[in-house]
Amino acid sequence: MAVMALFYYGGGGTIRAARALHRSHFRRQPDISVMPRRARPSIALLATHGAAASVLYGMYDLFNSAGRDWPAMVGQPPGDSVFRPIVAARETMPMPVVNGIVVTPEVALRDLPAPDFICIPDLAVYPGDITLHDYHQEATWLRECHARGSVIAAACTGALLLADTGLLDGRDATTHWAYCDAMAERHPSVKVHPQRVVVTAGPDQRLVMGGGGSSWQDLALYLIARVAGIECAMQTARVFLIDWHQTGQQPYASLARTRTSSDTAITHAQVWIAQHYDTPAPVAGMLQASGLAERTFARRFQQATGLSPLEYVHTLRLEEAKQHLEAGDDSVEAIAQAVGYEDAAYFSRLFRRKVGLSPAQYRRRFGGMRRMLQQAGAPPAG
Repeated sequence: MAVMALFYYGGGGTIRAARALHRSHFRRQPDISVMPRRARPSIALLATHGAAASVLYGMYDLFNSAGRDWPAMVGQPPGDSVFRPIVAARETMPMPVVNGIVVTPEVALRDLPAPDFICIPDLAVYPGDITLHDYHQEATWLRECHARGSVIAAACTGALLLADTGLLDGRDATTHWAYCDAMAERHPSVKVHPQRVVVTAGPDQRLVMGGGGSSWQDLALYLIARVAGIECAMQTARVFLIDWHQTGQQPYASLARTRTSSDTAITHAQVWIAQHYDTPAPVAGMLQASGLAERTFARRFQQATGLSPLEYVHTLRLEEAKQHLEAGDDSVEAIAQAVGYEDAAYFSRLFRRKVGLSPAQYRRRFGGMRRMLQQAGAPPAG
């Protein structure tokens, strides 16, 4: 279907950030039009026992602030909020959420048949066990609201609940980088994009997902821009000092998030490569450690880990390279040699492709963060 151009925005409160976002984000996903303005669209924030209060109420604050607080910051009377946020749940009785924080919903789902927007915060599940328990009522409500025209947005692992509704079948999606593989396994027809921060899908782009961690802020800014335009979203970003994750999730992701294997031969190979990833013939060494025939080893390794043996070696080497880049000042060439790559140019290309940043860019971003924490007196390890 044809779609109109969306006015996009960046974080950090600069026009340069907005332009950078426009260049980096629009190459990867379709445009959407800014919605026609009308009287304060409702936005229901779905409270469940698995929700984090910080995300739930952080979104609540952003949606209330949009359009209201920026004028007061620059010497004008406060404006009107763009959205009318409301916390919705199965019942309105106080309910404990993640970490024991008690949330008091404002409206029951049965009394809110079709809000203009719905936001699903993250859910407290682990990648190794993403089976969702007792969310049937919420999933049914989401499907019914979507059928009536609601836009549904999901932050972080909230996309798992959205996927369980069936609304994402055959469509693009994203979630926290650590859950993308598990989501793809649970919903094979969903096209999961681990590198993206925000993904839109479905007719009229009425399904919206934000990636992991603090990208719920990107998701909220996206919805503000979609309703009120780029300038309002930029103003809200300035109020809260929010920076758009324009490089996506890749720089933050652990490449070596491998599965625990019940295959003893493959486990032996994994233990061996963890100690010898920098050797000149790592796959041959793993094969010998496994005691298997070559074709059998390759097949069982792929089944056990989800990666080919060579891909597995690359993940371990690049994770080790990240640690070198964060903690020291060795040259890229020296780090490439240290983790097992004789060709520094090949290492740099592989690093950029897998991590989303060049080694030098990664060092500037995360090495600087580590140094600031050290200067502040933080211990090097927990």
